[in-house]
Formats: sequence, structure tokens, C-alpha cells
Amino acid sequence: MVKPYKIPLSVLVVIYTPALDVLLIRRADATDFWQSVTGSKDRASEDFRQTAAREVREETGIDCASGTTLASGLRDWGLENVYDIYPRWQHRYAPGVTRNTEHVFGLVVPPGTPVTLNPREHTASQWLPWREAADRCFSPSNAEAILMLPKLIGVKFAA
Repeated sequence: MVKPYKIPLSVLVVIYTPALDVLLIRRADATDFWQSVTGSKDRASEDFRQTAAREVREETGIDCASGTTLASGLRDWGLENVYDIYPRWQHRYAPGVTRNTEHVFGLVVPPGTPVTLNPREHTASQWLPWREAADRCFSPSNAEAILMLPKLIGVKFAA
């Protein structure tokens, strides 16, 4: 079976606790790459919120779909990043597609929320204080979203 090309519309979901510890997961296909949850729409008609909830469940086992107890913690941050697709993953997209648009969400979860990784996608997880998590991310847009976390949720911290 031929796998369809990825749609160049994706989500980035920063998962964090009220204490601003951020979940990072290590990619299976690039073991030096730590990131938040990311993923593309499965179909053009899938709305970004559905994509975010699906990707969070697929990658971490955390269920924040509509109707679940964590659904209210999934927030659209109203941010989009447009970036060049990394050459190592270009083959996943249709010929001529070189840019991706990423829609950013945050998901607040209680401390101790269990994480169950999909081993085909990720090999390890860790909770880090937000500044450390930003420093650990391989993606500049992911790091930037994490650094904006306190402002986006209305928490003041000294610089």
C-alpha cells in the first residue's frame, strides 16, 4: 500500500503542568531531537483542535479529546509558525511542497499525568522546567512556544 503524502498543515502541542513543567519526547527517527507533541492533519477537513487531541493521544496516551476531563485544558494559543520542511523529512510531502504551517496549542495536565509513548514515534519522555525544556528542543518554533508559556497563560516570572 502506498502511504499518502503528509498534509503541510500541522499542530504543535506544548503539554505542561500548573507548575510549568513541560513534557518533552524524544523522536525515534532522530534520537538527539527532543520536542513537544507535533503532527499533521490526517485529512484537510480535520480541524486543528481535533488534530491536536489526536496527536496528543497517539504520541503520549493522554486523552484530551472533546468530552474528556482534560478537554478544557487544551487551549488554542492563536499562533502559527510557517517554516521550511527539514530536508530529512521532505520525502513525506508531495513534490514541490517545501513549507509547513504549524498551529500552536497548549495542554495543561495535572502533575503525575502518566505518559505512554508510541515506540514507533518516540523513545523517551521527560518533564522539565519550562526554561530547561525550551533549551532542550531541537526546533526553534517549539522552543519559542515554550518560552512564551508564562505570558500565554498569564503567569509572571522574574527574568
